[in-house]
Amino acid sequence: MKDLLYKLLQNPTETEILEFKKAENQFDSDKLGKYFSALSNEANLAGKPEAWLLLGINNEKTIVGTKITQKQINTYKKDIAENTSPTLNFIGVHSVETPQGKVLMFQIPAAPNGIPIAWKNMYYARDGESLTGLNINKIDRIRAQRNFSDWSASIVQGATISDLSPEAIQKARQQFIEKNPKLREEIMNWDELTFLNKAKLTINNKITRTAILLLGKPESDHFLNPASSKITWILKDKNNIEKDYEHFFCPLLIEVEHVYAKIRNLKYRYMKADTLFPDEVDQFHPYIIREALNNCIAHQDYTLGGKINVVENEDGFLTFSNVGHFIPDSIESVIKANAPEVRYRNPFLANAMVNLNMIDTIGSGIKKMFLIQKNKFFPLPDYALENEKVTVTITGKVLDIKYAQKLAQMPDLSLEDIMLIDKVQKKKPLTPDEIKYLKSKSLIEGRKPNFFISSKVAGITEEKAKYIQQRGFKDNHYKSMILEFISKYGKASKKDINNLIIDILPSVLSQKQKENKVRNIVYSMSKKDKSIFNKGTSRNPIWVSSLSKNENK
Repeated sequence: MKDLLYKLLQNPTETEILEFKKAENQFDSDKLGKYFSALSNEANLAGKPEAWLLLGINNEKTIVGTKITQKQINTYKKDIAENTSPTLNFIGVHSVETPQGKVLMFQIPAAPNGIPIAWKNMYYARDGESLTGLNINKIDRIRAQRNFSDWSASIVQGATISDLSPEAIQKARQQFIEKNPKLREEIMNWDELTFLNKAKLTINNKITRTAILLLGKPESDHFLNPASSKITWILKDKNNIEKDYEHFFCPLLIEVEHVYAKIRNLKYRYMKADTLFPDEVDQFHPYIIREALNNCIAHQDYTLGGKINVVENEDGFLTFSNVGHFIPDSIESVIKANAPEVRYRNPFLANAMVNLNMIDTIGSGIKKMFLIQKNKFFPLPDYALENEKVTVTITGKVLDIKYAQKLAQMPDLSLEDIMLIDKVQKKKPLTPDEIKYLKSKSLIEGRKPNFFISSKVAGITEEKAKYIQQRGFKDNHYKSMILEFISKYGKASKKDINNLIIDILPSVLSQKQKENKVRNIVYSMSKKDKSIFNKGTSRNPIWVSSLSKNENK
């Protein structure tokens, strides 16, 4: 290791896969994590098995030594394991003694083929010697390393038709007939293997992973190892405490209905304010439940060995999650395109599910979910796309009944507009372009990050009082209040002015921001407007009207 250390020090500069840090006594754990992500990703892109971070060396590549202890190193390892995704850690941390002091050599593995490494959900990279974010081109280069092979189309060695459920095969045939009603008599006369081949569940009479997943007997799940057909349903109370759960395995063609039956899907009663709403609806539309669940099955990355989770929360939320990154750029791009994806993770499986009438590939499924929620005046579906995982949360209730009732009276708002307003209501961050667009349509006000629905919507929703609380009044209104107070009482202390207006300043401001705003208003009145002047001291000001000053003169 000492020979390697001196060899690394012979590099003329730091590189994308080599970093020196002084760190005589300690090194910030968060910064270490960022370097780990960056160096790991760059090692992958450079085709190298590893990268190096050396502590105890200054910018001039001179050894100064470090006193970082083994206990600190163990903490670093723990932090790296907990905050990298997917989880990765050092190949080794080597301590090398030199005449100038101890050097720690952190040996960082290259990111696995096809999988960039994130630190706290952010991907990092190097630009020469500098730490930077991993740009989309580098992310795509890493992900493109996966030699594309359709996991779902692989033949399962040793599996036969006897490993499939007769009940599931019968249901599959019924579903196939529904999809192809004109071929009903012909389909009914096919033997089982002919049907399975025609429905593209098997290949030349051989059992595929798709056939096991959708039609396999429960005990056939082992054929998928290390992947699994497992779906877990979990019921949680309003405090997020688990109350019940159940696991489901293949045949998923049948089991999806059993998962659906577990979801209680209570009736939701609207407040009877007017005739805009029906009296009672299901919390979760049946189409949304089936679409979200079948999408999880179709798009799961089975090579990662994960499972599908369906979490039902008694507080009115239903969450579906599957492992694997989201192949389209974003949910917004899916909604705008309203067209099929050009590629699928499991094309053989997706095609079979289309043939069995479980999903469609015309690209309208997700958009239809959004429109159903919109038409019920419920919050739109929430998609979280991170950590090689896709999670969608469906809200089964109205969050603000007055807002929902009046929003229904605004037919000119497009789905894209409502998606953006939905983000504002949920306090989600907006891009600069989204902010510019919403402001151009007078749909939001406020300053980043404290945006709120503007008066154009707030007035329609009969939330004018709430709008005023958020936006506040114009400065002249506060100035008039201060002058009226001084006129009535002859003077006003700092405390008097604070008590007078601080509580009616915009609610989106913090206490410190409110105090600063009061200070700026008073400064404007004394220095710019010259409507008041200070008869007290700078520490204890006593403000009086400038009119009284002139009268005294």
